[in-house]
Amino acid sequence: MESELAIQGVVVKSLATHLDTRGFFREVVRHSDTFFAEGFAQWSHSKMWPGVIKAWHLHQRQVDWWYCPVGTLQVAVWDRREDSPTYGKLVELILGEDDGGKVLRIPPGVAHGCKAIGTGPALLFYITSQEYDATDEGRLPPDAAPYDWLAAPPIK
Repeated sequence: MESELAIQGVVVKSLATHLDTRGFFREVVRHSDTFFAEGFAQWSHSKMWPGVIKAWHLHQRQVDWWYCPVGTLQVAVWDRREDSPTYGKLVELILGEDDGGKVLRIPPGVAHGCKAIGTGPALLFYITSQEYDATDEGRLPPDAAPYDWLAAPPIK
C-alpha cells in the first residue's frame, strides 16, 4: 500500500511481511513495481550511531528510496521545489525495524535528513535512480529548515 505524505511526490510504501516461526521474509524492491518507475542505478548502505544527524541533503535530478531494516530513524522531508503545490511543507516520520516495513520515496528537489534514535545503531539502505554524481549533490546546513533536530518528541 502506498500513501503520499502531504508533500507532492513523497510517498511511503508499506511492505508485505511474511512472518512464521523462523522469522520473516520481506520483499523491498522489485524493478517492475511502479513505485520505482524512474528505475534504479545504485544501492547504498549507511550505518549511523545513536544521536547522529545527517541533514539537509537534496538532489535536482535523482530520486531516493530509503529503507531502515535495523534501528530507528527520525526522518524529515522538506519541499524546496518552488513550482510545487506543497512548496515549503515539512513532514516528519519514523522509519525503522518497528514501523511494520516501509520504504520512503524522496523526489528531486525535496530536502531530506535523518537522526538515528534509540539505543543502538541504525542501518539505512537507500537506492537511487542515478549513480553518484557530485554535480547533483546539494547540501543545506542543519538549521536551514524550520525544524529542530534536537527537540524531544511532543508528549501526547
